[in-house]
Amino acid sequence: MRRILLIEDDPDVAALVDVSLEAAGLEFTTVADGDSGLRAALESQPDLIILDWMLPGLSGLDICLAVRSDHRFDATPILMLTAKARPADVERARQAGADDYLFKPFSPKELASRVQALLRDPNAAPA
Repeated sequence: MRRILLIEDDPDVAALVDVSLEAAGLEFTTVADGDSGLRAALESQPDLIILDWMLPGLSGLDICLAVRSDHRFDATPILMLTAKARPADVERARQAGADDYLFKPFSPKELASRVQALLRDPNAAPA
């Protein structure tokens, strides 16, 4: 089973992700703040990271940059799941190393589809 790390501080969003991924037969761990999220990523080396931008402690963008600076994560896809929906935000996330970007509110089916695409091939994510 592939290991997915969700770094999300909103319990309602985490619950929706939970339902989305479990319905798709995926298993994951949730962490609710940036500092713990970075630690969890570095220690567990998940197969995919789903990352909110606005978190207590380190921001999702900071986590993305830190993970991308570690070559152990060169092939680990990162999906930003955030309310930051401006084109400039998407570009900043891409420059930081995010492979895909999904706006909140989101469709649970779309989330599951994107996660499955990223787990198959990090280059298969929609632009």
